[in-house]
Amino acid sequence: MAVVEELIREEENGSLSFGNYELESKTKKDGFIYNGDSYKIKTFNEITKLERNGLFVYESVPGTAVHGFMTNGEKVVMSVEGNNDAQVTLELEPETEYKVHVNDVYVGKMKTNLGGKLVISVELEASESVNIIVEKQ
Repeated sequence: MAVVEELIREEENGSLSFGNYELESKTKKDGFIYNGDSYKIKTFNEITKLERNGLFVYESVPGTAVHGFMTNGEKVVMSVEGNNDAQVTLELEPETEYKVHVNDVYVGKMKTNLGGKLVISVELEASESVNIIVEKQ
């Protein structure tokens, strides 16, 4: 896999790919329409942030590239890559328990906070991606 040069795109399978952790300065793209929603991406080597209709969806520190991002309200699936270990934050349902898998390994149940945020730490190495599945209990 590689960074998303155009910052955000829809894949043939209907998923989203976004983010470019190789950029030295913050770059953004606004107004990307996907499934009737408007997306905004801000990305560079320090952070990658995705918003849908002005609301938080995804953030990583430092920046990452995300491939195959799909969500249906019950489950989030994606592959994440970057140069360094990252903290990934997702916006989900508030005060809800989720099962988390990283590279097909069950890492446990996690509960979102009052704002619906779930934070996952992932170990990343250059040119390798990590598969993440977050599923509602």
